[in-house]
Amino acid sequence: MSGTDLLGAQRVVVKVGSSSVSGDNAHRIPTLVESLARLHRGGAQVILVSSGAIATGVPFLRLDERPEDLATQQAAAAVGQNILVNRYQRALTSHEIIAGQVLLTAHDLENPTHRDNAKRALERLLQLGTLPIINENDTVATHEIRFGDNDRLAALVARLVGADQLILLSDVDALYTAPPSEPGAERISDVPYGDELAGIEIGEAQSGWGTGGARTKVQAARLATDAGTRVLLTETRLLAAVLDGADHGTRFAAAG
Repeated sequence: MSGTDLLGAQRVVVKVGSSSVSGDNAHRIPTLVESLARLHRGGAQVILVSSGAIATGVPFLRLDERPEDLATQQAAAAVGQNILVNRYQRALTSHEIIAGQVLLTAHDLENPTHRDNAKRALERLLQLGTLPIINENDTVATHEIRFGDNDRLAALVARLVGADQLILLSDVDALYTAPPSEPGAERISDVPYGDELAGIEIGEAQSGWGTGGARTKVQAARLATDAGTRVLLTETRLLAAVLDGADHGTRFAAAG
Protein backbone atom coordinates (compact mmCIF):
# COMPACT_ATOMS: atom_id res chain seq x y z
CA MET A 1 0.00 0.00 0.00
CA SER A 2 1.81 3.07 -1.24
CA GLY A 3 1.03 6.74 -0.91
CA THR A 4 -0.51 6.49 -4.36
CA ASP A 5 -2.87 3.80 -3.09
CA LEU A 6 -3.93 5.98 -0.17
CA LEU A 7 -4.39 9.05 -2.35
CA GLY A 8 -6.41 6.96 -4.78
CA ALA A 9 -8.90 5.84 -2.15
CA GLN A 10 -12.48 6.98 -2.60
CA ARG A 11 -13.59 6.88 1.03
CA VAL A 12 -11.10 6.92 3.92
CA VAL A 13 -11.62 6.57 7.66
CA VAL A 14 -8.68 7.83 9.74
CA LYS A 15 -8.46 7.06 13.45
CA VAL A 16 -6.04 8.93 15.72
CA GLY A 17 -5.24 8.12 19.34
CA SER A 18 -5.33 10.39 22.38
CA SER A 19 -1.58 10.50 22.86
CA SER A 20 -1.10 11.87 19.33
CA VAL A 21 -3.38 14.93 19.57
CA SER A 22 -3.63 15.94 23.24
CA GLY A 23 -1.38 17.18 26.01
CA ASP A 24 2.13 18.02 24.82
CA ASN A 25 1.24 16.70 21.36
CA ALA A 26 -1.75 18.95 20.69
CA HIS A 27 0.51 20.98 18.40
CA ARG A 28 0.54 18.04 15.98
CA ILE A 29 -3.09 18.60 14.98
CA PRO A 30 -2.30 21.01 12.10
CA THR A 31 0.20 18.51 10.63
CA LEU A 32 -2.36 15.71 10.82
CA VAL A 33 -4.98 17.97 9.27
CA GLU A 34 -2.60 18.79 6.40
CA SER A 35 -2.53 15.08 5.52
CA LEU A 36 -6.31 14.81 5.83
CA ALA A 37 -6.68 17.84 3.58
CA ARG A 38 -4.32 16.25 1.06
CA LEU A 39 -6.55 13.17 0.90
CA HIS A 40 -9.57 15.46 0.62
CA ARG A 41 -8.00 17.45 -2.23
CA GLY A 42 -7.25 14.18 -3.99
CA GLY A 43 -10.96 13.50 -4.23
CA ALA A 44 -11.42 11.20 -1.24
CA GLN A 45 -14.27 11.49 1.21
CA VAL A 46 -12.55 11.55 4.61
CA ILE A 47 -13.89 10.72 8.06
CA LEU A 48 -11.75 11.30 11.15
CA VAL A 49 -12.32 9.22 14.28
CA SER A 50 -10.46 11.10 17.00
CA SER A 51 -9.78 10.13 20.58
CA GLY A 52 -8.58 12.73 23.05
CA ALA A 53 -11.63 14.38 24.59
CA ILE A 54 -10.87 13.33 28.17
CA ALA A 55 -7.14 14.04 27.86
CA THR A 56 -7.85 17.46 26.34
CA GLY A 57 -10.36 18.40 29.03
CA VAL A 58 -8.29 17.39 32.06
CA PRO A 59 -5.97 20.45 32.26
CA PHE A 60 -8.90 22.84 31.75
CA LEU A 61 -10.51 21.33 34.84
CA ARG A 62 -7.22 21.84 36.70
CA LEU A 63 -6.72 18.12 37.19
CA ASP A 64 -3.21 16.67 37.34
CA GLU A 65 -3.97 13.30 35.75
CA ARG A 66 -6.68 11.25 34.09
CA PRO A 67 -9.52 10.90 36.63
CA GLU A 68 -10.48 7.45 37.80
CA ASP A 69 -14.09 8.13 38.72
CA LEU A 70 -16.66 7.97 35.95
CA ALA A 71 -18.41 11.29 36.64
CA THR A 72 -15.15 13.27 36.37
CA GLN A 73 -14.19 11.37 33.20
CA GLN A 74 -17.54 12.37 31.72
CA ALA A 75 -17.03 15.99 32.79
CA ALA A 76 -13.54 16.06 31.27
CA ALA A 77 -14.91 14.59 28.04
CA ALA A 78 -17.66 17.21 27.86
CA VAL A 79 -15.14 20.05 28.20
CA GLY A 80 -12.43 18.44 26.11
CA GLN A 81 -14.63 17.48 23.15
CA ASN A 82 -15.56 21.11 22.54
CA ILE A 83 -11.94 22.25 22.70
CA LEU A 84 -10.65 19.34 20.60
CA VAL A 85 -13.08 19.91 17.72
CA ASN A 86 -12.36 23.64 17.85
CA ARG A 87 -8.66 22.91 17.39
CA TYR A 88 -9.41 20.69 14.42
CA GLN A 89 -11.68 23.30 12.86
CA ARG A 90 -9.07 26.04 13.21
CA ALA A 91 -6.59 23.85 11.34
CA LEU A 92 -9.15 22.78 8.73
CA THR A 93 -10.23 26.36 8.04
CA SER A 94 -6.90 27.13 6.38
CA HIS A 95 -7.76 24.36 3.90
CA GLU A 96 -11.31 25.65 3.44
CA ILE A 97 -12.79 22.46 4.93
CA ILE A 98 -15.68 22.42 7.38
CA ALA A 99 -15.84 19.79 10.11
CA GLY A 100 -19.02 18.09 11.25
CA GLN A 101 -19.02 16.67 14.79
CA VAL A 102 -20.63 13.27 15.28
CA LEU A 103 -20.68 11.54 18.68
CA LEU A 104 -21.44 7.83 18.65
CA THR A 105 -21.30 4.80 20.90
CA ALA A 106 -20.72 1.20 19.92
CA HIS A 107 -24.36 0.63 20.88
CA ASP A 108 -25.43 3.14 18.23
CA LEU A 109 -23.82 0.96 15.57
CA GLU A 110 -25.39 -2.21 16.95
CA ASN A 111 -28.94 -0.84 17.15
CA PRO A 112 -30.50 -0.98 13.64
CA THR A 113 -32.43 2.28 13.99
CA HIS A 114 -29.50 4.22 15.42
CA ARG A 115 -27.14 2.69 12.85
CA ASP A 116 -29.39 3.73 9.95
CA ASN A 117 -29.65 7.26 11.36
CA ALA A 118 -25.88 7.50 11.76
CA LYS A 119 -25.26 6.20 8.24
CA ARG A 120 -27.74 8.66 6.74
CA ALA A 121 -26.18 11.60 8.59
CA LEU A 122 -22.63 10.62 7.64
CA GLU A 123 -23.53 10.07 4.00
CA ARG A 124 -25.12 13.52 3.81
CA LEU A 125 -22.19 15.19 5.54
CA LEU A 126 -19.84 13.59 3.00
CA GLN A 127 -22.07 14.60 0.09
CA LEU A 128 -21.93 18.18 1.34
CA GLY A 129 -18.13 18.12 1.29
CA THR A 130 -17.57 18.26 5.04
CA LEU A 131 -15.10 16.22 7.05
CA PRO A 132 -16.98 14.40 9.82
CA ILE A 133 -15.08 14.12 13.11
CA ILE A 134 -16.33 11.20 15.17
CA ASN A 135 -15.60 10.40 18.78
CA GLU A 136 -17.07 8.08 21.35
CA ASN A 137 -19.90 9.86 23.17
CA ASP A 138 -18.00 9.65 26.44
CA THR A 139 -20.59 11.54 28.48
CA VAL A 140 -23.03 8.63 28.10
CA ALA A 141 -20.90 5.68 26.93
CA THR A 142 -19.93 4.51 30.40
CA HIS A 143 -18.83 1.05 29.28
CA GLU A 144 -16.63 2.41 26.50
CA ILE A 145 -14.87 4.89 28.79
CA ARG A 146 -13.79 2.07 31.04
CA PHE A 147 -13.07 -0.74 28.60
CA GLY A 148 -13.42 0.44 25.02
CA ASP A 149 -11.31 2.02 22.37
CA ASN A 150 -11.82 4.02 19.24
CA ASP A 151 -10.01 1.47 17.06
CA ARG A 152 -13.11 -0.72 17.12
CA LEU A 153 -15.37 2.28 16.62
CA ALA A 154 -13.32 3.32 13.58
CA ALA A 155 -13.59 -0.17 12.10
CA LEU A 156 -17.35 -0.16 12.66
CA VAL A 157 -17.61 3.25 11.00
CA ALA A 158 -15.53 2.01 8.05
CA ARG A 159 -17.93 -0.91 7.66
CA LEU A 160 -20.95 1.39 8.05
CA VAL A 161 -19.94 3.73 5.23
CA GLY A 162 -18.25 1.13 3.02
CA ALA A 163 -14.81 2.75 3.23
CA ASP A 164 -12.12 1.28 1.02
CA GLN A 165 -9.34 2.43 3.38
CA LEU A 166 -8.95 2.57 7.17
CA ILE A 167 -5.86 4.24 8.64
CA LEU A 168 -5.15 3.55 12.32
CA LEU A 169 -2.76 6.16 13.74
CA SER A 170 -1.10 6.11 17.16
CA ASP A 171 2.30 6.59 18.77
CA VAL A 172 3.51 3.22 17.44
CA ASP A 173 4.92 3.12 13.91
CA ALA A 174 3.93 -0.46 13.00
CA LEU A 175 3.13 -3.96 14.21
CA TYR A 176 6.21 -5.95 15.22
CA THR A 177 6.98 -9.62 15.75
CA ALA A 178 7.52 -8.78 19.45
CA PRO A 179 7.37 -5.59 21.54
CA PRO A 180 9.58 -3.09 19.63
CA SER A 181 11.81 -2.59 22.68
CA GLU A 182 12.86 -6.24 22.65
CA PRO A 183 16.01 -7.32 20.77
CA GLY A 184 15.25 -8.96 17.46
CA ALA A 185 11.77 -7.47 17.06
CA GLU A 186 11.05 -6.96 13.37
CA ARG A 187 8.46 -4.82 11.66
CA ILE A 188 5.63 -6.66 9.94
CA SER A 189 5.06 -4.73 6.74
CA ASP A 190 2.20 -6.76 5.29
CA VAL A 191 -0.46 -9.04 6.76
CA PRO A 192 -2.28 -11.16 4.17
CA TYR A 193 -6.03 -11.45 4.61
CA GLY A 194 -6.86 -14.19 7.09
CA ASP A 195 -3.36 -14.36 8.58
CA GLU A 196 -3.78 -15.26 12.26
CA LEU A 197 -0.33 -13.84 13.13
CA ALA A 198 0.57 -17.06 14.92
CA GLY A 199 3.55 -16.71 17.19
CA ILE A 200 3.41 -12.92 17.21
CA GLU A 201 3.46 -11.33 20.67
CA ILE A 202 0.85 -8.56 20.57
CA GLY A 203 0.86 -6.10 23.46
CA GLU A 204 -1.62 -3.85 25.21
CA ALA A 205 -1.66 -0.05 25.44
CA GLN A 206 1.41 1.66 26.89
CA SER A 207 0.02 5.19 27.00
CA GLY A 208 -1.44 6.55 30.19
CA TRP A 209 -4.27 8.10 28.18
CA GLY A 210 -5.33 5.69 25.48
CA THR A 211 -7.30 2.52 26.10
CA GLY A 212 -6.15 0.66 23.01
CA GLY A 213 -2.93 -1.06 22.04
CA ALA A 214 -1.58 -3.28 19.31
CA ARG A 215 -4.11 -5.95 20.24
CA THR A 216 -7.11 -3.67 19.75
CA LYS A 217 -5.67 -2.42 16.46
CA VAL A 218 -5.25 -5.93 15.12
CA GLN A 219 -8.81 -6.77 16.17
CA ALA A 220 -10.08 -3.60 14.49
CA ALA A 221 -8.08 -4.36 11.36
CA ARG A 222 -9.65 -7.80 11.12
CA LEU A 223 -13.11 -6.33 11.61
CA ALA A 224 -12.50 -3.88 8.76
CA THR A 225 -10.73 -6.25 6.36
CA ASP A 226 -13.54 -8.80 6.74
CA ALA A 227 -15.81 -6.16 5.19
CA GLY A 228 -13.45 -5.44 2.30
CA THR A 229 -11.64 -2.42 3.77
CA ARG A 230 -7.85 -2.41 3.57
CA VAL A 231 -6.03 -1.13 6.65
CA LEU A 232 -2.82 0.74 7.39
CA LEU A 233 -1.46 0.89 10.93
CA THR A 234 1.25 3.49 11.53
CA GLU A 235 2.45 6.39 13.65
CA THR A 236 0.62 9.69 13.37
CA ARG A 237 3.79 11.62 12.55
CA LEU A 238 4.57 9.26 9.65
CA LEU A 239 1.32 9.70 7.72
CA ALA A 240 2.62 12.58 5.59
CA ALA A 241 5.70 10.55 4.64
CA VAL A 242 3.52 7.55 3.72
CA LEU A 243 1.46 9.80 1.45
CA ASP A 244 4.76 10.80 -0.17
CA GLY A 245 5.52 7.13 -0.84
CA ALA A 246 7.62 6.14 2.18
CA ASP A 247 7.42 2.55 3.38
CA HIS A 248 6.16 2.77 6.97
CA GLY A 249 3.61 0.92 9.03
CA THR A 250 1.79 -2.38 8.68
CA ARG A 251 -0.66 -3.00 5.85
CA PHE A 252 -3.56 -5.43 6.24
CA ALA A 253 -5.02 -6.83 3.03
CA ALA A 254 -8.80 -6.83 2.66
CA ALA A 255 -11.08 -9.73 1.87
CA GLY A 256 -11.79 -10.29 -1.77
